[in-house]
Amino acid sequence: MKKPQIKCAVVDDSPTQRLAITNQIKKYCQLELVGVWNNAIEAKNALLDVKADVLFLDIEMPVLNGFKFLDDLENKPHVVIVTGKSKYAHKAFDYHAIDFLKKPLRSNRFGTAIEKVLQVYNSKSNIEPNTYFPSIFIKSGTKQHKVYLNDILYISAMGDFAKVHLEGNNSLVITGTMTYLESLLPNKKFFRAHRSFIVNLEKIENFTTRYMEIKNETIPISRQKKQELKDILNFM
Repeated sequence: MKKPQIKCAVVDDSPTQRLAITNQIKKYCQLELVGVWNNAIEAKNALLDVKADVLFLDIEMPVLNGFKFLDDLENKPHVVIVTGKSKYAHKAFDYHAIDFLKKPLRSNRFGTAIEKVLQVYNSKSNIEPNTYFPSIFIKSGTKQHKVYLNDILYISAMGDFAKVHLEGNNSLVITGTMTYLESLLPNKKFFRAHRSFIVNLEKIENFTTRYMEIKNETIPISRQKKQELKDILNFM
């Protein structure tokens, strides 16, 4: 059966950047461009009738900026942040961005973002909920590394990178957002305890309302997640 196309939309007040993004999207047969808007107000109104799976979103726009625009959306699609300011990278994690692209866009870097979009979308559409595989491949540098899920202790955010902490005092540093990594991992086994940490539930040795310990490492628990984590661990 042919896979459905991923519906993409662009929101950017720069005509040059809108054209650059749309030209890149058109290179991929699995992507369908369903909307291009030059401001967040126009996009917000259009999205009442247009379904978009992924938004390529600028941040600094007149009247309504990108983050406020996302706050106002009732049905939030996946998002790739596209901006000229590196200072927004950390906040992008709060909005579960698949990727963070800095202007001016580079074709190879955009291609990496598209790969992440495709992997996130395909993983959600092809894998039955709550099933998982014993291993995954994670790209670090120029190589794809096979990582067994049972070997993952936790994952920590490092700006534009993430560090996968493994058994045996090993680790891998990869390029990618926490949301991207979260999409690869089974939710029965892994938990986003904090915007900067994903943990293997089976590796938690003890926890309080504020933190947990895995292999003598202290990992914070966000206030919004503490009750959910407690419920999960009590059920296991």
